[in-house]
Amino acid sequence: MKTQKDILTTSAGNPITDNQNSLSAGARGPLLLQDYQLIEKLAHQNRERIPERVVHAKGWGAFGTFTVTHDITQYTRANVFSKIGKKTEMLARFSTVAGEMGAADAERDVRGFALKFYTDEGNWDLVGNNTPIFFVRDPYKFPDFIHTQKRHPRTNLRSTTAMWDFWSLSPESLHQVTILMSDRGIPTGPQYMNGYGSHTYSFWNDAGERYWIKFHFKTQQGHRHYTNEEAEQIIGQSRETYQESLFGDIEKGTFPKWTVYVQIMPELDAEKTPYNPFDLTKVWPHGDYPLIQVGEMELNRNADNYFTEIEMAAFSPSNIVPGIGFSPDKMLQARVFSYADAHRYRLGTHYEALPVNRPKSPANHYHKDGAMRFFENGTHNPDAYYEPNTMNGPAENASYAEPPLRISGDADRYNHRDGNDDYTQAGNLYRLFDNDQQDRLHKTIAGAMANIPNEIAIRQLNHFHKADPRYASGIADIMGISFKPEE
Repeated sequence: MKTQKDILTTSAGNPITDNQNSLSAGARGPLLLQDYQLIEKLAHQNRERIPERVVHAKGWGAFGTFTVTHDITQYTRANVFSKIGKKTEMLARFSTVAGEMGAADAERDVRGFALKFYTDEGNWDLVGNNTPIFFVRDPYKFPDFIHTQKRHPRTNLRSTTAMWDFWSLSPESLHQVTILMSDRGIPTGPQYMNGYGSHTYSFWNDAGERYWIKFHFKTQQGHRHYTNEEAEQIIGQSRETYQESLFGDIEKGTFPKWTVYVQIMPELDAEKTPYNPFDLTKVWPHGDYPLIQVGEMELNRNADNYFTEIEMAAFSPSNIVPGIGFSPDKMLQARVFSYADAHRYRLGTHYEALPVNRPKSPANHYHKDGAMRFFENGTHNPDAYYEPNTMNGPAENASYAEPPLRISGDADRYNHRDGNDDYTQAGNLYRLFDNDQQDRLHKTIAGAMANIPNEIAIRQLNHFHKADPRYASGIADIMGISFKPEE
């Protein structure tokens, strides 16, 4: 028996009798303005695109599960970690940083690693990268850095001169530049890279004790990376290799997994470390703060509609839950504002009520009206539209209060480069590479610095020299530059 099809309708539910031909005054006559079905169809098509993300525009994502495998309740009261075996639904989105929506997946770039956990006490978002550090430590410089990664205002082309000019004037970028230009600069797919919370966050437990935290997600698929030459060949064949790889593996039932770890620093240790533990350009040595296993993340379901579930997914570090908090990390502090603000611009005032962003736990608030106020009254009580009230509306609960931060200082514009060592950790990373890895790093950087002004190249080589003299000489030799380090 043939199944009867649904009747095609307008967005208001009116049945459509002809979806092939416009209403016109005869075969050779003009169209009629009263053809509301044509007008609706064209108007909706004109509005099918929304602004792409300024950063992390090109992305790939999937749904999955986080499972607790080890007990860390002594450090945090967060419900997501409450017991071994507890499972929490989640969403992951991976992305490049600099490229636009149409950029090739296999370009050399940092990868975003954004996670949304639908916990029993609200959504927890962890917004990091595939590197444990970043190029800048002060958010005042973030827009400038991103401008160097985007298109030149006159040529409308990417500018290597702008990139290296900024990096050579920003020695704190050296650690991240070393990772970006290393063998791990072009993962073959999202499954084959680690993820990091990158920032310093905090845990707090039922006793009101605070701990500083770093999150690590170690791939169980092993690391796989392209060389520049391999990536050029791959991009010539397909610009969508990450989407093909991630989507295809999950469709086949080959579910990618990551082992989740944390580094934990007692609160008062932050006053003793020789480096600033809240500096996004620094890592915490594992010998001082070893990795502690927490759980496993598995991606096991593709989105049914990429636009509504991945493109409209909105991640922000401002989404935290009781037991997880912030830190004096200046970059994190700024992102708490900027991410949510970007989503309100890109998606709309009530972006967190969209299905993919809506928490699975109750959300009760007094946010009013505005564009696309499409959901039920936030208080489930029409008389309770302000606070405080005597209408039995949602009320505050002090039992969820976070303990106060013990670190404070006088408000001023502190020079974030004064007294900072931007070379030791980058040099240590360089010395971890074997000779072949160092040679490939030299070649990659020399190629990336080709055709930039000589004074910029010399300035950058001085940074490499301060990290390790061999680092600079290896690059200078390939570039054919006579380099003498500054005194």
